[in-house]
Amino acid sequence: MSTYRTHLLLCGGTACHATGSQAVKEALLKEIAKQGLEKEVRVIETGCNGFCAQGPVMVVQPEGIFYQKLTPKDIPYLVEEHFLKGRPVERLFYVEPASSETIPGMNEIPFFSRQVLRVLRNKGAIDPEKIDEYIARDGYLGTAKALLEMTPDEIIAELEKSGLRGRGGAGFPTYLKWKFAKASPGEVKYMLCNADEGDPGAFMDRSVLEADPHAVLEGMIIGAKTIGAHYGYIYCRAEYPLALRRLDIAISQAREYGLLGKDILGSGFDFDLEVYQGAGAFVCGEETALMHSIEGKRGMPRPRPPFPAQQGLWKRPSVLNNVETLANVPQIILKGGDWYASVGTEGSKGTKVFALSGDVINIGLVEVPMGITLRDIIFEIGGGIPDGKKFKAVQLGGPSGGCVPEHLLDTPTDYEAISKVGAIMGSGGMIVMDEETCMVDMARFFIDFCKEESCGKCTPCREGTKRMLEILERITEGKGEIEDIERLEELSRFVKDSALCGLGQTAPNPVLSTIRYFREEYEAHILEGRCPALVCQALITYSIDTEACKSCGLCKKNCPAEAITGSKKPPEPFVIHEEKCIHCGVCFSGCPFDAIKKSSGSKVARAA
Repeated sequence: MSTYRTHLLLCGGTACHATGSQAVKEALLKEIAKQGLEKEVRVIETGCNGFCAQGPVMVVQPEGIFYQKLTPKDIPYLVEEHFLKGRPVERLFYVEPASSETIPGMNEIPFFSRQVLRVLRNKGAIDPEKIDEYIARDGYLGTAKALLEMTPDEIIAELEKSGLRGRGGAGFPTYLKWKFAKASPGEVKYMLCNADEGDPGAFMDRSVLEADPHAVLEGMIIGAKTIGAHYGYIYCRAEYPLALRRLDIAISQAREYGLLGKDILGSGFDFDLEVYQGAGAFVCGEETALMHSIEGKRGMPRPRPPFPAQQGLWKRPSVLNNVETLANVPQIILKGGDWYASVGTEGSKGTKVFALSGDVINIGLVEVPMGITLRDIIFEIGGGIPDGKKFKAVQLGGPSGGCVPEHLLDTPTDYEAISKVGAIMGSGGMIVMDEETCMVDMARFFIDFCKEESCGKCTPCREGTKRMLEILERITEGKGEIEDIERLEELSRFVKDSALCGLGQTAPNPVLSTIRYFREEYEAHILEGRCPALVCQALITYSIDTEACKSCGLCKKNCPAEAITGSKKPPEPFVIHEEKCIHCGVCFSGCPFDAIKKSSGSKVARAA
C-alpha cells in the first residue's frame, strides 16, 4: 500500500460540484503529475464538507488547512507553493467576515469549531465510494456487534437508553417504533428508509447519503435484525442523482463484502435492500404515502390506525426511519446509549443536523448538540446577518414550520421548547430572514407551497390551504380586510384539527406564527396599504430623485413596460409613470447613481 505525505480532501458534494469542484480536481491531478508529486500527494473526492457557501472547498491533511472558493486557475500556484515548497497560500484561506482575520485551520473556523459531529463524523474525511475507508473508521462494527452479540431486546434497550427520537420531524422515540414492529406478528416485515427530503432549503439527508451512505445501510441492517425484517427499501427522490449513485455503489460493495444478503457476517441473519426512486412529491415524505408509492400507487396518506408497525408496506409490519435517524444507530450500538445521551437536553438527546440557509453569512450543514440556542447557531456558527442588516426571524421545520422572532432567539433546540414558540423541529431546515423580509409574503409563499403539494385527498387540507392562500394574496395586493386576520386564524385551526395527515395538520403553522409575532405587518398591509419591508409589489411605488439622476437613460432603456420618459438631449427630466409601471424593480436595481426610490407609505428605500 502506498503512503502519501499529504492528502487533499476535496469536497465532492452537490453544492461544490455546482461551483466547479470537478474542474478543480482535474486541475489538481494534472498539476500534481506535472510536478512529479503523484507518489506524495493524493487527491480524495469526499462527500459534502458542509460549508457549502464557500465551495469548492478542500482540506489539506495532516495540517488541517482549509482552502475555499478554489478555481482551476488557483491550482498551479497552489501546488507549487504549498505542496512543492511547503508554503501554504494565504489568499485562499477562510477570512472571518466580522474581524477580517485570516484563519488557516479548519477546526479554528467558528463554523466548524462549535459543531459536534456524530451523524456527520465522516463528512469530508473519507471517499464515500470506497467501503474500506468507511471500515477504517469503525464502519460496520456496530452491525457486527448487533448481529453477533446482541438480541433484538438488547438493541431496543440500548436505543431507549440513548433517547434517540425520529429526526424526520415528529420526534417519535425510535425504540418504541422498533419495539411495536418487533411485537407485531408476521413472517414478512420491512425496514424502510425515508430519503424523500422535500422541504425547501433542506439538504441534510442528501448530504449524509452523498458523504456517508454506509452509515445508513448499517442503521437499516441493525433495524432489520431488531424487528425481524429481511428486506428493505430506501425511498430517495430522483432529484438526488449523486446520492443515488453513491447509494448504488455502497450497496454493491456491501453485498460484495458479505454485509448484505445471506448469512451476514456468519450470523445466520439475511437482509437485503433496494433503492426506490420517488418523483419528488412533497407528500411522499409522509410515511403511509411513501409506502403507497413503493407499492406502485399514487402517493397519498391513509388514516391510522392501523399504524405501519402493524400494517405498513403491503399490509406487512414495517418501520420507516429517515436518513439522519438511521445514521445515528450504528454509533449508539457501538458506543452505547449512555454515550449518546451524554449530550442534549432532558427530553431531546444527542445531536441534530440543520441545513442553515437564507440571510446568514455561513450557509451550510451544521451538527450541534441538542439544547444549543437558535442564537448560537445563527450568530456564532452562522456568522450572523450579512451586509450589516438586522435579523428578523428564522423559519424552522420547513414549509409547515413556524417563524421564530428575534426576542425568542435564546430558545434551545429541543423538541418541546421549539413547539412552545409555535414552530417545529421538522427535519432540520433553518431559513434565516433579515429585516427586508415581508412576513405576510413569507406566509403566502409557504401556504402556496403547501397548497401546490397537497395530495388533495382530504378536504380540510385541499380546500383550507387554497382559501388561506386566496386571503393572503388579497392582503399582499392591498385588498385585504381587517376581518381577514380572524378568518386566517379560524381556517388555520380548522385545518390543524381536521386534516388527515401530519403535513396538512402543520401547514397553517407559518400563518399562525407570523400573525402571532408580526400582526402589525398584517395590519399595515390592510389598514394603511403599506408593506413595511417594501416587498409586496402592489403596495410599492417607484420614483426618480431628480437631483441624484444623471440622465444616463439606463432606467428608460431597461424598463420592460415603457413606463419611463425623459431624455438628456434635449434635457427632459426622467419620470416614472405610475399608471404604466408594473413594479418589477428593474429600474431600481439597475440605477448606477442610486437615483431610483422605492416607497410604501412613509418608508423610502434606495438601491444598495
